[in-house]
Amino acid sequence: MITDDLHLLTGAYALHALSDEEREVFERHLAGCEACAQETAELSATAARLGLAVSVEPDRETRGQVLRRITTVRQETPVEGPAPRSGRAVLRARLLSRWALAACLAAAAALGGTAVWQHQRAESALAEAHRAQQGTEQISAVLAAPDARARVVTLPGDATGTVVVSHGRDQAVFVVAGMSQAPAGKVYQLWFDDAGTMRSAGLMNPDRADQTVLLRGAVGGASGMGITVEPAGGSKQPTTAPLALTRFPA
Repeated sequence: MITDDLHLLTGAYALHALSDEEREVFERHLAGCEACAQETAELSATAARLGLAVSVEPDRETRGQVLRRITTVRQETPVEGPAPRSGRAVLRARLLSRWALAACLAAAAALGGTAVWQHQRAESALAEAHRAQQGTEQISAVLAAPDARARVVTLPGDATGTVVVSHGRDQAVFVVAGMSQAPAGKVYQLWFDDAGTMRSAGLMNPDRADQTVLLRGAVGGASGMGITVEPAGGSKQPTTAPLALTRFPA
């Protein structure tokens, strides 16, 4: 039976929970009720956004169980519609209806939170793997370039380093082994030496003593490279004396 208070059907209409008869009656009411039209549009948009946020592909077993239960579980019989109420009562009921719908949607979002989190973690892992693959391919291209030239870099302690430059590719690679760990809260930063002006070429991995790093940016007119110890996250300009400073091979 259709309720006497059609204003209370906005939430059910937004969630496609009305029967065909109820939907037809409510849509006729909707055409002449601006307040219901606005509320329905807002609730429909919210339901759509939350649905997209938690949408996951169900496995075959879950889908089969739902389809089997649909044929055996009867929908709850609607209760008799209430008598017409005062304007204040209608407003209170509409507010309660909206809060109830919001609570249902929030519960649905919470149940899907784990799946969304797992999906985001998977997407992040794929993106990271893709970036790593791209970096490896670029490093290999520089090292294998016909015009690649190498020079040994003098480093503190027992560390050994080599810089390889390909002017044809306009890129450089730094290979280091046995690098001591940077002080707490610090990081090793690489620099291009543009005729005495230092230009950031990226950060080294603070957790690895042995690594091969593609210097970030084009070699351009740089005459060499340097390494400094900088605060975590790096600096726009060197803040310490260089640990190493070498010219690029000709």
